[in-house]
Amino acid sequence: MGSLKALVKKAQKGDGEAFVSLVKQYEDVLYRTASRMLNNDEDVADAMQDAIISAYEKLHTLKNDEYFNTWICKILINKCNSWLNKNKNIVGMNEHLLPEKKNDEYEKIELEDALNSLNEVYRLSLILYYIVGLNSREISEFLKEPEGTIKSRLSRAKSILRTNYYKNEGAIIYEK
Repeated sequence: MGSLKALVKKAQKGDGEAFVSLVKQYEDVLYRTASRMLNNDEDVADAMQDAIISAYEKLHTLKNDEYFNTWICKILINKCNSWLNKNKNIVGMNEHLLPEKKNDEYEKIELEDALNSLNEVYRLSLILYYIVGLNSREISEFLKEPEGTIKSRLSRAKSILRTNYYKNEGAIIYEK
């Protein structure tokens, strides 16, 4: 954790290389988060780029260096939500075509469909828990919601997925 704080301090003083190092540490988490919220790789790349630029410009507003991961994920989620709201009624032609894909890609599409079927508060809770890797207390702080509410949302979301998507397949949604 000490190196994270040092990198954040350097980046806040204008060290671009330190900022790049910070972003690289969380690049996979950012990509997985954005790809679960948005429909295609171009949108994911745009949202990530916007989030990274915003984070760089607003790095001085980060109050606690330890929460860089949470802070940049929140920026990314806000960018994804803005993009989704702006493009709510636009549907791409590719969404209606079924190109030949490998089984693992179909499973990814099924998971995305399952996540997209959830109410936004449930979907966001699952993304933050399973993809970003936050615990229920961190999600609670992040969303400014009571921890009990977050636990309830996680439980309810898993129940909905079990009931609606995975009832015949014997799939288990694992606890973290």
